Amino acid sequence: MDNNMPKDPSLEPAPDTENPPAATIRKQTKYSYLVENNFISEEELGSVMSRARAERKEIEHIFLNEMELDREDVGKSLELYYNVSYTGFNSAEVPSKDMFSGLNKSYLKKNNWVPLKNEKNQVIILVDDPLNKNKIESIQAVFAKKKIELRVGLRVDIHDFLNGFSSDKRAQAGGEGTELSGMTSLLTELQEESAIATIVADEHDEATKVSETDSAIVRLVNRILVDAYLQGVSDIHVEPGIGKKNTNVRFRKDGSCKIVQELPYRYKYAILSRLKIMSKLNIAEKRLPQDGKIIVKYKQEKIEYRVATCPTVSGNEDAVIRILTASKPMALEKMNFSKRDLKLVHEYTKKPYGLILAVGPTGSGKTTTLHSCLSLINTPEKKIWTAEDPVEITQEGLRQVQMHSKIGLDFARTIRAFLRSDPDIIMVGEMRDVETCSIALEAALTGHLVLSTLHTNSAPETIIRLIDMGMDPLHFADALLLIVAQRLVQTLCVKCKEDYHPTQEEFDYLVKEYGEEKFPDLGIEYTDSLTLKRPVGCSKCEKTGYAGRTGLFELLVGTAPMKRQIMKNALMDELRAQAVSDGMTTLKQDGISKVFKGDCDLKQVNAVCIL
Repeated sequence: MDNNMPKDPSLEPAPDTENPPAATIRKQTKYSYLVENNFISEEELGSVMSRARAERKEIEHIFLNEMELDREDVGKSLELYYNVSYTGFNSAEVPSKDMFSGLNKSYLKKNNWVPLKNEKNQVIILVDDPLNKNKIESIQAVFAKKKIELRVGLRVDIHDFLNGFSSDKRAQAGGEGTELSGMTSLLTELQEESAIATIVADEHDEATKVSETDSAIVRLVNRILVDAYLQGVSDIHVEPGIGKKNTNVRFRKDGSCKIVQELPYRYKYAILSRLKIMSKLNIAEKRLPQDGKIIVKYKQEKIEYRVATCPTVSGNEDAVIRILTASKPMALEKMNFSKRDLKLVHEYTKKPYGLILAVGPTGSGKTTTLHSCLSLINTPEKKIWTAEDPVEITQEGLRQVQMHSKIGLDFARTIRAFLRSDPDIIMVGEMRDVETCSIALEAALTGHLVLSTLHTNSAPETIIRLIDMGMDPLHFADALLLIVAQRLVQTLCVKCKEDYHPTQEEFDYLVKEYGEEKFPDLGIEYTDSLTLKRPVGCSKCEKTGYAGRTGLFELLVGTAPMKRQIMKNALMDELRAQAVSDGMTTLKQDGISKVFKGDCDLKQVNAVCIL
């Protein structure tokens, strides 16, 4: 270690190993990389340093929370300055309990270092300042006779490793919200409380001796709910194991589920009971499914959760919690429609009457698509009613009605009320029964524009499904304007995806999957300069290579030939052939075109669609 250490490394030049002439070198600081790569300006850096001293704030906190820089970029700057590899937080690499044997976590947090790997002869330490001689000597004293390998990390990375959970920018850099204990520390508290209690032989008694009113249980459930919201999760799954197996907590993000915590089995009844109390469900009823909702106030935000419980084997209950963030509609231009599809959506959404359907499985973005369509025609001249269950997206100018099945307020009854309330446009959350379909179809035939969703796999299947439900083919054909089938596919991380040149075999396979007859329409040929994108993995995408989702679409238009096919009860293959003849690109074709654009890869396209 260098004995002549700078008092404030952020303001002093980095150690000069190559010893170049002083006249040709520019002084390097901890954050020179950010300035040189235009993440911030010299003036902004100076201003941040002055603010940090005056307000006694950490520079990292200002960078991450206020200037919204990425951790990886700030970490890269530290890496270049200290000449030590940067390691950001990764939830898949959280150190095990054994790693902290004999160590005090409060001491580690205060001194900003954490062991990442502790082997027989070597230990890897993540530290915020590898040039701090006193800190390094303290670490060497703890791990005597072991070779120490240093990695540099942001303080927020170190604290996340210690807490065992990640947070987004709203909770980074020790900012607001850190008063909420991490799940790991709450579980430790529960286990300590449980160890004091008498050990009971009977499994049921042991599992129920922890009360849903225990302060640690209350805080643990709150922590799960808030963490999920901060991480951009769509669903939380609480899944008790059979017998004495642990309870898994899984988060669904970008369409994929991942186990984020295993809770000891003795807490399963307390956690489910706490969720029921919060969602105003019957705590004593464990044999029937129940639905409710929770509203949590976090800082200045109000977060709504939809809770569904369902009985499972061995007397257990699962809970699935959907996070309903009151969001605004997305512009159609930002939904990644092809030029042809975007033009059709604009054209048919502006029709005065008829039926527009968005179809696909649960969670494929159907409601988002319909709200985007409504935002296009939401003007003071139009009276727009919506019946939704639940209301997830709000728009000024719409008259939105939340369904309430317990008092008989369902879709069919609500649409009848709309028809007596001078509507121009009606949106129905879902056509889930014959009565709702019939009334919606009648409205589309009597001068109203009706938009709705349906759970089907493709656009042509939607026609077969509605006719099977009892819709008159003649009336349905007359009302049909447009069917939008869609899926959401994971996109490649924009931060780390890389170019590569595909082999001839890979290109031929993409052509075959797209359809050899239709592929020339894309205007893409195999050349030496052809490049595709592939996943790599970085801290931003948690080493997966994928971050975020985009839409795949197929649009079936109610053309005159298509209407004739519907009237004569054509088969599925005939309907699909007619739609393709009318210019429809299938879900897979749309996905492959986005593979060539660099949005996603074929693996993710095949994961969500067949044809």
